Amino acid sequence: METKKKDVRALTKDQLRDFFVSQGDKAFRGNQVYEWLWQKSAYSFEDMTNVSLETRQMLEDNFVINHIKVDQMQRSSDGTIKNAVRLHDDLIVESVLIPTATRTTACVSSQVGCSLDCRFCATSRLKRMRNLNPDEIYDQVVAIDNESRLYHNRPLSNIVFMGMGEPLMNYNNVLKAIDKITSPEGLGMSPKRIVVSTSGVPKMIKKMADDNVKFKLAVSLHSAIDEIRTSIMPFNATFPLSDLRESLQYWYAATKNRITYEYVVWDGINDKRKDAEALVEFCKFAPSKVNLIEYNPIDDGEFQQADSKAIDMYVSVLEANNITVTVRRSRGKDIDAACGQLANKS
Repeated sequence: METKKKDVRALTKDQLRDFFVSQGDKAFRGNQVYEWLWQKSAYSFEDMTNVSLETRQMLEDNFVINHIKVDQMQRSSDGTIKNAVRLHDDLIVESVLIPTATRTTACVSSQVGCSLDCRFCATSRLKRMRNLNPDEIYDQVVAIDNESRLYHNRPLSNIVFMGMGEPLMNYNNVLKAIDKITSPEGLGMSPKRIVVSTSGVPKMIKKMADDNVKFKLAVSLHSAIDEIRTSIMPFNATFPLSDLRESLQYWYAATKNRITYEYVVWDGINDKRKDAEALVEFCKFAPSKVNLIEYNPIDDGEFQQADSKAIDMYVSVLEANNITVTVRRSRGKDIDAACGQLANKS
């Protein structure tokens, strides 16, 4: 009976070194293999050309590299690319490359499906099937970096955890992935170019502050009035705005980093002046920036983008209170790659 091979990327560098010593080989082989896996993103043991054939065979006999496959790639008229990514167990997640004049951003997934139940988001209709492993998150970034170089002639510059799933509900694996992405022994990207976007899990926001993370935080807020927020994001009943705000105060005290709020304005839901004023009130405790995001309907018509007058009203109320605000136009809409649309129609 065949024993199940271990995923080689689940091992630390020290564990790899120990493995080689246990096989009567030299510890430095572990360093070589680690470099192939994380710096050179090798997909197979065959690629490891500075390791002897015999050693590669031994790796093949003991381990597997559970590499993702880009199952389907769609390119939008605006240059956005969406990948349907097949995992080793045949589950699928989606990730997106968003190019602009000044940057190329990878939008990556952290869960298959989602733990939360936001009513306006297509991903929330897929029950959470499992968390992604660190290497599966890392692989999405490598795939998008390769596409960015191929189609846009430049490397990836930024990463946002705004794909499928709630990153803070897969906290340990997300942190391990970011460690591999930012480490000089991995992809060497700056953590300041990484944004982790959360719907707001107060306990985990405090943990991030305690863990002294170096990446940036964004919060999907969408309403600063509890009953409205609960009606569109039902988990808000468990983590109300007072708890969220307290955790963000804690985050700001520890990091001194400006907080970004992601905010969609919907017709008839949060498009009144009182909504904008509640948002100003909520933002006051720390320097913040509000991204007003264009909404992308997910088919049944309950949620519709507010008209431009409502957006203008938000902008003027926020600016009058010295809060930085940007209006983010959606990209990749023609391939269902925009915010809130990732649901594996494939």
